[in-house]
Amino acid sequence: MPTLSDEQLLRRALELARQSLGLASPNPYVGAVIADAAGNVVGSGTYTYSGVKHAEVLALEAAGTKARGATLYINLEPHAHQGRTRPCTDALISAGIRRVVASMPDPNPKVSGIGFEKLRAAGVQVEVGGLEEEARRLNEGFARYIRTGTPLVTLKSAMTLDGKIAPPPDRTKRSDTGDGFSGTWITGEAARAHVHELRHQHDAILAGVGTILSDNPLLTDRSGKPRRRPLLRVILDSHLRLPIDSRLVQNVASERNNDLLIFCASGDEETVNQLAELGVRVEKVADLDLNGCPDLQAVLRRLGELEIVSLMIEGGSIVNGTALAANVVDKVFLYYAPEISGRLDAVPFAADAGGDLSEAAQVKSLRLHRFDEDFAVEAYMRDPYAE
Repeated sequence: MPTLSDEQLLRRALELARQSLGLASPNPYVGAVIADAAGNVVGSGTYTYSGVKHAEVLALEAAGTKARGATLYINLEPHAHQGRTRPCTDALISAGIRRVVASMPDPNPKVSGIGFEKLRAAGVQVEVGGLEEEARRLNEGFARYIRTGTPLVTLKSAMTLDGKIAPPPDRTKRSDTGDGFSGTWITGEAARAHVHELRHQHDAILAGVGTILSDNPLLTDRSGKPRRRPLLRVILDSHLRLPIDSRLVQNVASERNNDLLIFCASGDEETVNQLAELGVRVEKVADLDLNGCPDLQAVLRRLGELEIVSLMIEGGSIVNGTALAANVVDKVFLYYAPEISGRLDAVPFAADAGGDLSEAAQVKSLRLHRFDEDFAVEAYMRDPYAE
């Protein structure tokens, strides 16, 4: 059997880290592989929040005495501080790990590099930088959260080639969603299935009450993959217009999973109490924008306090425009269908929210994805690792 290369073994560690999507937040995704001098894997581990033990400790336990003189492959710097567990660097040194190959330093500026320094001081050979771009993308939400206290914000939308997210009423297309509801779609099944993959990768999803009133969506993660905690559904509803009989409210009332949070600017106590009895959380936001709506910066700070690491906006035209004008968007994931609306009365991707959008917003690190006849653009508005 041929010896596996450093890159192959590091890629295995990244694959293990990806297995913890939905299971590790608010902590980072980490996978670890231990290989002996011949390149044979003798232990591996994946971190999950509920499992408590870190990936490198799980790999050490699997390797046993074979860890002595072996190499650890890991996508993120081993931690050297006391947290929910003892420092992993101590465990690695005690086990006799000879070499550590890591993709990147810890993005937490308070501890970044300390783990590597401790290992080197103990005589462990440390190499950093392999598959770094992939590793940075995987933990970009954690990086944003740990540096700013607010979640990474991804703006997702589906539209025609001329930037329309919904047709005018006389040309509405409807198709069954598979959960007993007929919704309006622009993109095909493959792109819509990928949306649920994106939802699974996020802690929360945000929409405006206008979307709820017009589409009556569930906004759930239907990827079928396990999650440590339910996808938090966040609704911006300035004057508490959310209907009690909406599918969102009725779903919360039946499931009792405490996963619907309404941010409002005003609302009568009777409505707040009625929603609370059904399991819906309502919070009034003191900070308002120029239109009298909950300020998005304040909303993000509150979500950060709730340990929401990543947020996906699936709003309508007004919410999209407001988010862009408020400069809260870190990245975009925009799906395009191969059609042109050609109608001035069709709904645009982003409405003028009264903010400063006088200059075109620049995106970078652009990637294209294909979903049958549809395609998507993934790009960044700013570096998630910047403070």
